[in-house]
Amino acid sequence: MTVNWAAFTAAEPDLARTAEERFGAFTHHVLATLRKDGSPRTTGLEVRFLDGELWLGMMPDSLKALDLRRDPRFALQANPGEGQSMGGGDVRIAGRAIEVVDPRQKAAYGEEVEPPEPFHLFRTELTEVVRTYVEDDKYLVVQIWQPGEALRTIKRT
Repeated sequence: MTVNWAAFTAAEPDLARTAEERFGAFTHHVLATLRKDGSPRTTGLEVRFLDGELWLGMMPDSLKALDLRRDPRFALQANPGEGQSMGGGDVRIAGRAIEVVDPRQKAAYGEEVEPPEPFHLFRTELTEVVRTYVEDDKYLVVQIWQPGEALRTIKRT
């Protein structure tokens, strides 16, 4: 089961807000895709939250775009920031990336974001959102959300 960003936001507004803030704190993040041979590829990426969707934009024929065309599964990790503070915690998103080929949709996105032309555009369907953070300098807290399930919170000392 997958859902778009708007459905996730409706299900878990606090976690969605935290995730958007975490991704908004820095421009570049890390995207993991699958190569032809099934091995992982990690690359830098900018993301956008716009009109209830999480968007991934890429340069034409970039390896990550070609990976996603072949196998839409991805994992996305928010930039942890400088030093060791991890302000706001660590946020990871997994799902499927669906390429947008409709010229009107791409043009509407382009008006908002003004990416370099030409570009690949993918909208995401989420399978998991995970936030990890430290609470009271004592607990490692992991929040795990998956479509159709309640938010799980695990605390470790």
